[in-house]
Amino acid sequence: MHYDPRKRDHGLEFDPFLALVVPRPIGWISTLDAAGVVNLAPYSFFNALSTKPPFVMFSSYAPKDSQRNAEATGEFVVNLATWALREQVNATSALVPPEVDEAAMAGLEMVPSVAVRPPRVKLSPVALECVYAQTLKLTDRTGTTLPAGVVIGEVVGVHIDDDVIRDGKVDVLRMRPIARLGYMDYASVDAVFSMKRPG
Repeated sequence: MHYDPRKRDHGLEFDPFLALVVPRPIGWISTLDAAGVVNLAPYSFFNALSTKPPFVMFSSYAPKDSQRNAEATGEFVVNLATWALREQVNATSALVPPEVDEAAMAGLEMVPSVAVRPPRVKLSPVALECVYAQTLKLTDRTGTTLPAGVVIGEVVGVHIDDDVIRDGKVDVLRMRPIARLGYMDYASVDAVFSMKRPG
């Protein structure tokens, strides 16, 4: 089949687009608002952008509290979404007013970060402490600026639980991150294979 995503003329019951760009890592973003209230929300439009220095990005269909807080305070933290924390990750995706602390709502303990003010999820084995760099606005082919923006942050601190380090490497199977698929589907990393690059 072939369809135009602008017309959504695919004839399927559900839009297949997000089931085609998979798996998508989940950035579990913690921020603070101006009053110091914790916001915690998962984003499957998330990824790393570079390594020297490291930058990450997250985005959504329209600006949410995480974006507004990161822009206002200049900081955010990316917590690793894992199989063990899947229920809490899902709980923090609820649409609630800005004054609601999603971490407390999900029964999660937050602990202080080192380089930034927003706290990190204590039980998450990885946290990337970020300083807000910029928001890239998305513009479609007609020149219309869309509500969505890509929030970019420079990673200035990295927390790794010592229990997931083996033989000098991070053991992905011990972390068991989860990823977003299409519809209401997720995947967990429970198998790894290696290939050497040619040359």
